[in-house]
Amino acid sequence: MIPILGFQEAVEKIVTRDQRYRLDAYLFLREVMDFAVKRQKKQRKELRPMHVSATELLEAFRLLALKEFGPMAVTLLKYWGIKNSSDVGQIIFNLIEAGVVGKTEDDTLASFSNGFDFEKAFVHPFLPERLMAKD
Repeated sequence: MIPILGFQEAVEKIVTRDQRYRLDAYLFLREVMDFAVKRQKKQRKELRPMHVSATELLEAFRLLALKEFGPMAVTLLKYWGIKNSSDVGQIIFNLIEAGVVGKTEDDTLASFSNGFDFEKAFVHPFLPERLMAKD
């Protein structure tokens, strides 16, 4: 039987094996997963969390990145190695492979492929033209 690793220890092993993403990217994704579960509980008004889909996870990722990092989100995410929604999926599947996150048979890496455009999600909200157009 393989012992269950703590999240931090598992992530350190993942980062050693797959250096595309920094440790902070995984730590942020853990926050995103918690945030997604809280949003799901609130929206569905259930005490017990259901499975979080790729779509729900990506929306939580987008919202939390904007909230936490504002106009610096895209720069920071790129620094961590996250350039698109497929990277978010790859990090999640690295965590699944390490045994720290579960999945259903419907969960696929492809589910993350066309999540959203990072430029539109993290740059456009802070462009002066967009702010002036709201007036």
